[in-house]
Amino acid sequence: MPAQKNIRRLAVYSALFATAAMPVTAWAGTIVGTVSDPSETRGLQSAQVRIVELDRTATTGRDGSYRFPDVPAGSYTLETRYVGADTIQTRVTVSDTGLNRADIVLRAGENNEILVIGQSANQASALSRKREADGVSSVLTRDAIGQFPDQNVAESLRRLPGLNVLNDQGEGRFVSVRGLDPSLNSSSLNGVRIPSPEDDVRSVALDVISSDLIESIEVKKSLTPDMDGDTIGASIEINTVSAFDRKTDLLTAKVEGSYNDYSGEVTPKASVDFSTRLTDDIGIAGGFSYYNREFETDNIEAEGWDINDDGVVYADEVQYRDYDVERERISASLSLDFRASDSTELYVRGVYSQFDDQEFRRRTTFKLDEEASSGDANGALFDDADGEIEIERDNKDRFESQKIRSVILGGKTETGPWKIEYSGSWAKSSEREDGSVDPTTFSNDFDGDGVSILFDYSDDRTPFFSYPTGSALANDASIYALDDVELTALSDSQDEEFAARLDVSHVFAMGSGEFTVQGGVKGRWREKSFDKDVDFYEDGSGNYFLDDVLGEQTYRLTGLGPFTSRRGPTEYFRANFGDFELQEIDSQFDSAVSDYVNQEDIYAGYLLGRWDSDKLRVIGGVRFERTENDISANTVTLGEEGATVDGVELTDDTVFVTPNNFTRSYDDWLPSLNIRFEPQRNLVLRAAGYRSVVRPNLQDLAPRFAVEQNDDDEREGEFGNPDLLPYEAWNFDASAEYYFSSNGAITANVFYKDIKNFIVDSFNEAEEDADGNLIPLFYQGIPYTEAVIPVNGPSAEVFGFEFGFAQAFTFLPGPLDGLLFNFNYTYTDAAGSVFAEPNSTATRDIPLPSSSKHTFNAVLGYEKGPVNFRLAGTYRDRYLDELGAEASEDRYVDNHFQLDASIKFKLTKNIRLFGEWININNAKFFAYQNFDTRKRLLQYEEYGSTFKFGAKVNF
Repeated sequence: MPAQKNIRRLAVYSALFATAAMPVTAWAGTIVGTVSDPSETRGLQSAQVRIVELDRTATTGRDGSYRFPDVPAGSYTLETRYVGADTIQTRVTVSDTGLNRADIVLRAGENNEILVIGQSANQASALSRKREADGVSSVLTRDAIGQFPDQNVAESLRRLPGLNVLNDQGEGRFVSVRGLDPSLNSSSLNGVRIPSPEDDVRSVALDVISSDLIESIEVKKSLTPDMDGDTIGASIEINTVSAFDRKTDLLTAKVEGSYNDYSGEVTPKASVDFSTRLTDDIGIAGGFSYYNREFETDNIEAEGWDINDDGVVYADEVQYRDYDVERERISASLSLDFRASDSTELYVRGVYSQFDDQEFRRRTTFKLDEEASSGDANGALFDDADGEIEIERDNKDRFESQKIRSVILGGKTETGPWKIEYSGSWAKSSEREDGSVDPTTFSNDFDGDGVSILFDYSDDRTPFFSYPTGSALANDASIYALDDVELTALSDSQDEEFAARLDVSHVFAMGSGEFTVQGGVKGRWREKSFDKDVDFYEDGSGNYFLDDVLGEQTYRLTGLGPFTSRRGPTEYFRANFGDFELQEIDSQFDSAVSDYVNQEDIYAGYLLGRWDSDKLRVIGGVRFERTENDISANTVTLGEEGATVDGVELTDDTVFVTPNNFTRSYDDWLPSLNIRFEPQRNLVLRAAGYRSVVRPNLQDLAPRFAVEQNDDDEREGEFGNPDLLPYEAWNFDASAEYYFSSNGAITANVFYKDIKNFIVDSFNEAEEDADGNLIPLFYQGIPYTEAVIPVNGPSAEVFGFEFGFAQAFTFLPGPLDGLLFNFNYTYTDAAGSVFAEPNSTATRDIPLPSSSKHTFNAVLGYEKGPVNFRLAGTYRDRYLDELGAEASEDRYVDNHFQLDASIKFKLTKNIRLFGEWININNAKFFAYQNFDTRKRLLQYEEYGSTFKFGAKVNF
């Protein structure tokens, strides 16, 4: 197998180098040029250039360039259109041989407004790219990203139609498209597929990447055959700056401070980016960004909701968590572009992003062993005279670092009607912890000690507690002895991918348009692994208590009693390491059960045909992808003393580790068709249909089987499933887009997705025989009585529509001519079915996980003279977060609406001052389950607002 992989890889790379080295043949009758605005700052991407007499069209690239090959000799009219600019006509004469150049300058209005700077220019750029796109898409450009108070790429994307983000600690991380799970998206950076730093998902948390380095983000919601076929939500394509994007040099520096009103700290952020042409044919561009942010989160969590015989509803565990977090981002990009000849361009682009997260969490946990002693509809009382009450007070001191690196080498050669594109790339993502003390836990059991606890449930989100009796005892730090210390010696997730691709196309000039035949091949070689070593320690001296490491509370919601300091438990553990005893069995089990290696190779080829004319564009074809997996992991069994394993009764707790290996392969044929029709100027109609697949999470595929067997020989387990099938979907889109003669548009889109083999976690439980004995179930030959296994669901359907409106009101009288308004709304109905109960054949309908039915974004902007202002509101509806064993145990995340604002003031031609206010309305996070007619708390968080201020200088 390794030899075959190396041969395949060598063959693909050899083809690429052979292509790059091929001789270039001069073709007669080629029109080339660039489209720019009067300032000649940079080229205008996605301007449409049309040869009127031949009805042939071309769309300008990111550097503003366009190209018409194989044009007969003669004199022609070029008509050029761009949203927000005046349509102009240019005459060009084509000779018998060589290149014929026609550079075009577009203007807006009588004042020749600049088309590349500011809110209005950004809107024009985004709408132009949307109008000229091959399929259904949305675009964010460099200027737009800078207009909003967004802290990373994920938060920038939530401004687009149909997109919202899933937050972590109040900051956007994962991107949901059309309300679908983030795992159904794909993400690429400069054309390189981004591997995932986390060990358990394919989806990439885009908060790792700084928004300061981005040139554009394009969200493609329909696929063409030349694109990777592994997306159902969208393909998110992120591009950094190229030196050929601009016609003038760029050097920009930005410095700012960030203040969180909960932490009370001011932290720094700074960035610099540049672009320059060393010669006419060599350019270099890049940037560097640093951001340090300190903030705090107040949290309440509950679980185990139940009801007693008196009808009192209660949670058997409630946690109050105080988070103190410091996040540091370092991002850098570098791009080198080289025009080797009139027909060949080469490039090298590299990106590095590092995201360090230092998290301290102080937590007070109430574990309630018995039912509530008494209560009513809004409260429950627990008394240690009726049952044991355990109170834990712990501290988490965790530092993890995520890194994403990518390098791509590629180019294109255009010679006559032939176009050849080629690239080879490497990308690696990682997430690492080593030495985190997570957590240090102190606890005390109260049983007949006169302690009672009353929980007030009158507010569904914040169940506060009080001590009717025993308050002094419960808050005595000296009685809380160490339970254990969990040391993460190593948590190392690695995800690495090599890729190579070759695309070849030929344009056939026709009487009223042109037809292109294109084909290509691509190989991707990926390896994802996870290695964890965790050690559990107990206090061998018996002298370690909570009062040895006391600190101050920063929790705002309620008083929690004694708290540890942030670093006290870690410092005590390291200073007194000889007093602690390693718990070998627990350490062996937790360390062995997490490890896996998954090698995934994907080989693809495609063929497409493309028709382009003034009114009609059709792209149809088929893609073939073959997937091969080689997966290794462990079966880890923890047998308690007295359990019988393989016919032998154990005299001590024992861990058994058995290596597993699975290989598999499968093929997918992925046809697609995209139609773009413009029956009249500025009205664009689209239709798209395509088949796609999304492969299961690499961790879910790993044959990781964790089994715990007690002395009654009951076996509980959590299993991976190497037999999981990929999601398979047929996707359909239809849209209408009308672009105003001024800078604006109104768009509407409907979509439908038929998804098979969607993946959910299944809870399985053995049944009893006539004598009351459990009849074990089997999975992969392993007997168990209770287990959670990821499985394929039968089918799901997604239906919805999107609506968007954008307008720059430049036609209004001053000062109202500086107003801009954007609004978009998405409705998504994503439904599937799962088994209603463990071991049942009956099914129940569910919304697909992470799917929000309603989302909208609204932006009010003003740009006039030196003042630039934006107020942005973002809303997403509730969504199913996790599936429970039954409907009352399903976890939902409540709806979320957030307001953000930014203001900029142009102090001089080159200096701008700015201020930003993030989360103006202090939007909260609330997760719950529907139990006994009410929303029962699972998680509640609040973060406060963040204020940013600074200056941007152009040199």
